[in-house]
Amino acid sequence: MYRKDNPHQRIFEDFYLPFGGKLRSDNRWVILSKQIPWQKIEREYESHFNDSNTGNIAKPARVALGALIIKERLGLTDRETVFQIQENPYLQYFLGFPEYEDKAPFDHSLMVHFRKRFDKEMLSKINDMIVLPAKASQATTEVKEDSSDDDPPAANRGKLIMDATCTPADIAYPTDLKLLNEAREKTEQIIDVMYAPFIGQRKKPRTYRQRARHDYLAVAKQKKPGPNKIRKAIRKQLGYLRRNLKTIEALTQEDLLRFLDKRLYRLLLVAQELYRQQSRMYKDRRHTIADRIVSLYQPHVRPIVRGKVKSPVEFGAKISVSLVDGFSFVDTLSWDAFNESGDLVSQVEAYRHRFGFYPASVHVDRIYRTRDNRRFCKKYGIRLSPP
Repeated sequence: MYRKDNPHQRIFEDFYLPFGGKLRSDNRWVILSKQIPWQKIEREYESHFNDSNTGNIAKPARVALGALIIKERLGLTDRETVFQIQENPYLQYFLGFPEYEDKAPFDHSLMVHFRKRFDKEMLSKINDMIVLPAKASQATTEVKEDSSDDDPPAANRGKLIMDATCTPADIAYPTDLKLLNEAREKTEQIIDVMYAPFIGQRKKPRTYRQRARHDYLAVAKQKKPGPNKIRKAIRKQLGYLRRNLKTIEALTQEDLLRFLDKRLYRLLLVAQELYRQQSRMYKDRRHTIADRIVSLYQPHVRPIVRGKVKSPVEFGAKISVSLVDGFSFVDTLSWDAFNESGDLVSQVEAYRHRFGFYPASVHVDRIYRTRDNRRFCKKYGIRLSPP
């Protein structure tokens, strides 16, 4: 059976509100807002600002951190995050607003500044504030101050789970040919900007951009080009990029770098390093090099070899995470690859620093079961999970 609905939309004044214009206390955002120590975070957040009375007033810590939490939990963009906050009274309550306001709380561009202010160290402190209750934090501090090498260790309690993973960066899958083509296009844009003051006064330097674009697409559009075709295309793009860099160097002698903004100047430095790496790999016929660049706009991103069947290589930061009673702690974050087995001792000591005692058992992968780690766990009576 199907009952046809009224095709006419109800007028706005007759739209029924089931909660009577009041917020529900069992809403997830209301519950989450009571679990975060906003006052402690506020004191930590305000220490990053000077005491000057000039300039614009910064947004409160609850607005800044709350907006980042909303963005990550809902998987939104910066602009969409602001729209959701504007339309949802529960989100405005979560940010500490005294009443609902039908306007954007801030411009979406401020999200960039929020992310810069909450770095890894500050987020680690906030995580400890949320996970550890006030009495447990005080007890941990007392154990740390009163403990010494001569005191008997406290009884081991709890279970510690450790593992390492890669957080994928938001970049396109890199290939040498694609990176060289993108660097060539950016250097052509830089030449255009540096030549702009001389339009109509002298001849513009040649860049062969149309021919270079044709050579790139001739290989990029093929479904499965052979290694010889790819190597030949890389050689051509290296030649075009080398010519552009020489032209930029000649224009630099005339003090024309001042016409570049910070973004273009940064891209120029990255393109120069990319050309050095790619030319070295081309000459040596290899595909690895130290601190390899895989993105022009995010040159800090490195390839992380994971050895997984689905994605043997991932691009992003490698993190070492410990899990205690459902709460996770990011102990190590690095853009360079590292061996996670070296973090076992530091993560166990971090567990003792937080809770005042060593864990009764540590559950890890086979890679953590090194001789030094087993010796350390045996010394302090910690049971290490079997292979």
